[in-house]
Amino acid sequence: MAKIAIIYDSGYGHTAVVAEEVATGARGIAGVTVDVIKATDAKDALDTLLPYDALIFGTPTYMGGVSAAFKAFMDVSGGAWMKQAWKDKFAAGFTNSGSLSGDKLLTLQHLAVFAAQHSMLWISQGLMPPSSKEHGGKPDDINRAGSYLGLMTQSDNAAPTETPSAGDKKTAQLFGARVAEVVSRLTK
Repeated sequence: MAKIAIIYDSGYGHTAVVAEEVATGARGIAGVTVDVIKATDAKDALDTLLPYDALIFGTPTYMGGVSAAFKAFMDVSGGAWMKQAWKDKFAAGFTNSGSLSGDKLLTLQHLAVFAAQHSMLWISQGLMPPSSKEHGGKPDDINRAGSYLGLMTQSDNAAPTETPSAGDKKTAQLFGARVAEVVSRLTK
């Protein structure tokens, strides 16, 4: 049985919604268990991450990068890095912000480099973007942000019960399923 932990921070609740959607997609794959863990909790219990086959990192994009709480989690992982405790575990990442771009690519790159420093194996988005001629990245489109490195979602300035869009939620589920499928297949 493959084990996946989704470690996330969420300042206003929108990224928490995305984390749950990623978990829903991953849980839809047979033989996979998923735990959703706040970065503030993971920061204080890094050893609890050792049994997992994959760690999916999620953070809002604030000012072109990860949130302070997620960065604190990253910074305390130095001991795990020194021991290479996460070496050869799978990693993936997602981010959410108020604008469609919001420099989310920088956040995903930061997460991918973080995973690489831990000698982890990065799993990409695995979805084609909508054709701009046909769709133009409408809210209900799958992968409307056109991301390849990881999952990007967008939330309006509204309650997490209203946003992100249905297309972003579906994209999050497909991303979770992709990570779970890869991890399940390669950990057998």
